[in-house]
Amino acid sequence: MKMRKKSDLPSKLCVTCGLPFSWRKKWEKDWESVKYCSERCSRSRLSGLAKSP
Repeated sequence: MKMRKKSDLPSKLCVTCGLPFSWRKKWEKDWESVKYCSERCSRSRLSGLAKSP
């Protein structure tokens, strides 16, 4: 696999915080389904949904 510059990697916006985040090797197989930049954003989004009436 050829090395890429970090600026050449795909990026997305986090659903929870709205900040951009870049592709990571651990997301290689399911990049299409990644929505959150971190576990913290994922957990806060899920807990926020559970608290809604």
